[in-house]
Formats: sequence, structure tokens, C-alpha cells
Amino acid sequence: MTAGAFPRAQCSIAGAATWGVGEAPGHSAMEIAMRSAMGALDDAGLSVGDVDAVFGCLPGDLFAGLSFAEYLGIYPRFTDNNRTGGSSFISHLITACHGIAAGSFETALIAYGSNQRTGGGRLSTPAGWNEWDAMSDGLFPVSGYALAAARHMHEYGTTRTHLAEVAVAARKWAAGNPEAFVRDPLTIEDCLNARTISSPLGKFDCCLVTDGGAAIVVTSTERARDLRAAPVPVLGAAAATWYNSVSQSGDLTTTAAAESGPRAYRCAGIGLADVDVVQLYDAFTINTILFLEDLGFCPKGEGGAFVADGAIAPGGRLAVNTNGGGLSFGHPGMYGLFTLIEGVRQIRGEAANPLADVDIALAHANGGTLSSQATAILGSLATI
Repeated sequence: MTAGAFPRAQCSIAGAATWGVGEAPGHSAMEIAMRSAMGALDDAGLSVGDVDAVFGCLPGDLFAGLSFAEYLGIYPRFTDNNRTGGSSFISHLITACHGIAAGSFETALIAYGSNQRTGGGRLSTPAGWNEWDAMSDGLFPVSGYALAAARHMHEYGTTRTHLAEVAVAARKWAAGNPEAFVRDPLTIEDCLNARTISSPLGKFDCCLVTDGGAAIVVTSTERARDLRAAPVPVLGAAAATWYNSVSQSGDLTTTAAAESGPRAYRCAGIGLADVDVVQLYDAFTINTILFLEDLGFCPKGEGGAFVADGAIAPGGRLAVNTNGGGLSFGHPGMYGLFTLIEGVRQIRGEAANPLADVDIALAHANGGTLSSQATAILGSLATI
């Protein structure tokens, strides 16, 4: 492996689990995260004592890496709670794969939990947390995404109907997933007639506010072959951060996914035609359109037309967010880890909406206000 190269397929996701998606009353964020962690370890056939590296975030804990280790009662060789928003967990996966390949540790646990819904949290708050964005007196984070949507409409003729297509497709996938928090029918007209949250984004253009936890266990592919669940090799992954405040961005219609995606493809040695299923961080409907463009599935400016007429819904040309995504499955503050888990479940054939013959899944996560992007390519054993 050359210096700086990703250790292609040397590491695998050996266990994965979610817990408490929707509402988990009476449980703290830590409890939700740890129930997910125990589920992921059980999925892999491992115990807490096997973990020697801990990664993760909690909504209100700046030292979550330390708290996780303490809560588990272990003394890991390595901990990390690098926070780039919802993209954090794919960044954690990148670090874990490099550390395992280098022999620094053997078994990494990556976990997240939030009681955002039952704890009284909200999707949007005043933007005063950041001095530059606060000047606009908008809502964090929705107004930043609304700016991107408005600019995309201005530049490329994207419509609110195109945005609605994303929400309706997500709901159709959720309808087949018992774990999804919202499964009732949703129409284009429902989306267009919904109350505005931050123009041009309406209620159904915005992700859910839910509780929920997720966790994965990562180890060497060689070791994972002998564990309980089918290993899912990590073929490639890359991250890119272009700014923090949306007011400091350049072109609002292009995200750092245009950098992280191609680098992840090169690491994995694949092309877009090899991808069987796509899991995108859809905090808002504009995300899906932007990421499909920036990841190369369609040219810049054509994302609206690409998703039209149910193209990313069940039976469409490209399977996107097959669990229902952040728009209908669940969104407990940070969603990035759930994109990885749905990719794992599709490759294993364990997803609620299983697709036939999935060998390569793309998982993409977003952080901040389109600030940080991270892309992972997962494969079956047949791809190595």
C-alpha cells in the first residue's frame, strides 16, 4: 500500500445494528448508543472485551469517545470523536480502516445515539451558534439548505415538484420498512401544499426529528471471515470539507461530494456503473439532488430531471435510500451511520426492501450546512 492510499478491502464491517429509531422514551442518548453497540457486537459474535478502538459522537457530549469507553468498561488503544456533523461516522470508518490495516488496533466500534425527539429537541434553531451565519437571522440548519435549493432553482430551473419527487420516493421506500418511523402515503400535492419552513423548503422537504441509535463493528476482513455475520469489505472511502458556515461557501450548487466521491471510487477501483444501490444523507430534499449530481450519477444541474417520475423510488432507474432515508425512516440529529448500515443490509440481503444481487453499495454522508462530505464504497466478498 502506497503512502496515503486507502487499504482497499483489508477491513470489513463485521457487525451492524440500529436501536430505538423513532421514539425511545426514558432512554438517554448514551443508553440508545450502547444498545445499538451491543446489537452490533452480537451481530458480529463478539463481546465488549474484544473492542480496542472506540469512535463516535453524542449530541451533547464533547468527549463522547471517552464516555463510550468508560460506559463500556474498557481501556481502548484508540478513541476518536472527531465531529464534522453527520459525515463524522464515515470519517471514523476511514480512520478505523487505516488503524486496523496498520496494526494499531484490531476491533473498532463506531456508535451513535440520540434522544432528540423524546428529549424535546427541534430540527431548527436560530443560527446564533455561528457568528457569520447569525447575521442572516435564519434558522440553523434549514435556512442554509434553503439557500442551496433556491440557488439551484435559479441556476438550473429545478422546481419544487422535483424536490417533492425526492420526498415521495423516500416515503415509498419507507412504506416497505417496518422500522421506518413514518410510512403513511405521501403525494407530490401533499408536498407542494405543505407549510413553508424556510422558503423554498416546506415541511416534507425536511428530515424527521426522531430518537435512534446505530453502531457498526469494524475489523480485518481476514478475521471477519471467521465471525458470525457475513463480512462487508470496505472497498474505498474518502472525505472532504470545504467550509463550516454556509455564508463562507462558494458555489452553493456544488458540494464537497464532488471531491469525496471520485476519490472514493478511485480507492475502491470501481466506476459508477458498478454501484448497485445508493444511500444518501437526505436531511433535506435538495441534498439528494445535489449529491446525485456531485457523485456523478447525472450532470450538474440535471438532478431535478433525474429524480422525476419516480426514478429513485422502488422500481425506478436507481435505488436510492432504500430504508426511507432521513426524510421517512428516521433522523436522530446525525444520520450518516445509518447510510452505512443500510448499505450493509442490502449487501447481506437483510434489508427490509431487499434488492437482488447487490455487490456494491455507495453510502454518502453530509455534515454541517453542506459543509463536510464523506463517501464510502462497500462490497460483498465477491468484489475482492
